[in-house]
Amino acid sequence: MIRVTFLGTAASRPTVGRNVSGIALQREGDLMLFDCGEGTQRQMMRFATGFGVSHIFVTHLHADHFIGIIGLLRTIQGRQELLNIFGPPRSGATLKEAAHLGVERIGFPLGIRELEPGEVVPFGEYEVAAFPVDHPTPALGYALKEHPRLGRFDVEQARALGVPEGPLFGRLHRGEAVQVGGRLVRPEEVVGAPRPGRLVAYSGDTRPCLGTLEAARGADLLIHESTFGEDDADRAYETFHSTARGAALLAKEAGVSRLILTHISARYAENPGPLVAEARQHFQGAKVAHDGMTLELGYRADEGLAHGSEGEGEGDGGGAGGSRGEVKSAEGRGASHG
Repeated sequence: MIRVTFLGTAASRPTVGRNVSGIALQREGDLMLFDCGEGTQRQMMRFATGFGVSHIFVTHLHADHFIGIIGLLRTIQGRQELLNIFGPPRSGATLKEAAHLGVERIGFPLGIRELEPGEVVPFGEYEVAAFPVDHPTPALGYALKEHPRLGRFDVEQARALGVPEGPLFGRLHRGEAVQVGGRLVRPEEVVGAPRPGRLVAYSGDTRPCLGTLEAARGADLLIHESTFGEDDADRAYETFHSTARGAALLAKEAGVSRLILTHISARYAENPGPLVAEARQHFQGAKVAHDGMTLELGYRADEGLAHGSEGEGEGDGGGAGGSRGEVKSAEGRGASHG
């Protein structure tokens, strides 16, 4: 399961109901952060993500996206494992200064590394890839991409070919041919085509751009900033941000399954309904995140696996629009549809 928890969904500065940017993503036993705005450590306590984070991916060095590293590193206690922090080009010196600000030493190993667009951080069964975005300071988006999974194993066909249940099933599934009764049984006789892994893309701050479009093609989930509505389209363009319409059009062209909007201007903090309505004109089921919203992503529904359904709760009252996953609140509320 992939679980995405929105720790902060406000643009630029916190509001009463929204903290600044931060997303916790858990895949199996791995926990990582995408951006770490001021107060992120308290949001992690509030929404019970735990502090076992192994990697922090910073999109850019505007303060609302990385200042929370200072408090987070001082909150983590008793850690011995390495914590890696990644940022865009020319971010290393500032991230190092933030990490060591106000303390003589950090009690666990810390790695800080700059990434270039196109660079990949490997994690065994998946990777996190940095992609270029359109913002006036060095900035990146990030995409978590799982490697293709083994095809579905046809148990009935294997039995029909005389393959006994047990280790030979596993060998065939891993791509090895096996001898059964003097006959060679090949993997392609009992194993289907490889199945795609999941893909989650996060834009960070950006205008809608080709880099995000290409990184998000076919994504299970696109998290895209939506600082403004279309009535402020000129301002959005001048400040290198996105409107809800722009994000929705990009999501539609990329063929993503699910679109969640974040980085919301204070103007819409308490009533994001207009952004939802604007986005849904172009992408049915688009949602605006709220702090504490949690999204769980299973594998694709067309593979016959179980998936959660949308939660109910406060917001604009619009219906769900995606074929997989479950949205709920980390504080036990239903999902906001705004």
